[in-house]
Amino acid sequence: MEIASLQKVVSAQEWELRVQLAACYRLVAMYGWSDLVFTHISARIPGPEHHFLINPYGLMFDEITASSLVKVDHRCNKVIDSPFPVNPAGFTIHSCIHEVREDAACVLHTHTRAGVAVSAQKHGLLPISQQSTFVLPYLAYHNYEGVALRDDERPRLQQNLGTKRFLMLRNHGLLVVGRDIAEAFLNMYTFENACRIQIDALAGGSQLIPIDPRIMENMEQVMKVVSSGAGPMIAWPALLRRLERTDPSYRT
Repeated sequence: MEIASLQKVVSAQEWELRVQLAACYRLVAMYGWSDLVFTHISARIPGPEHHFLINPYGLMFDEITASSLVKVDHRCNKVIDSPFPVNPAGFTIHSCIHEVREDAACVLHTHTRAGVAVSAQKHGLLPISQQSTFVLPYLAYHNYEGVALRDDERPRLQQNLGTKRFLMLRNHGLLVVGRDIAEAFLNMYTFENACRIQIDALAGGSQLIPIDPRIMENMEQVMKVVSSGAGPMIAWPALLRRLERTDPSYRT
């Protein structure tokens, strides 16, 4: 389906946000984290209007472009006309987090096999890998309440996430927040790999070696050193270059 370009319709700031979010959708597809059309990444548009961008329900993640993203308000009303609907379950989860977390410029949610598998394990994420040490100090859990369609679940989601940046949705999947789109993607990359490693390690059948909890102290400083002070921007430009080499149509 051909989508009319919105580049000249929206502000330059919103257009850049759209390009970055469309890139994130394409990367999620590239890394195999998508679940047909059923998960979501949302990004808040700066300003007092409380508008945010979310995927057009019905498009695969590798089809999403900057112009096809749907702009909605806090009640899921479309701000700019779109031929696509918005998934109500996705809106319930994402909007309630944007509502209470000013620092959550981007919310990324997945249903990967490894993520759902670990979310169904009673012990949750185990401290058995270097990747897990970057997640565990900032990890919260939310119990499964069925498909997220009811407004009464919103306060429990908000309370369970609190000030954390990683949320394991029990029997459901993974969710991360980021101060920008790059940070949300890198957070999910680490979270997903920690889960994959755990599934593989448990499948090996050998006794696991837990990491000393003291190693996970002061992880903020450790992450600054690991990223040479650049945070997620140490990797995000390289990821965008990879997209440009494969299919730059996300920018349209």
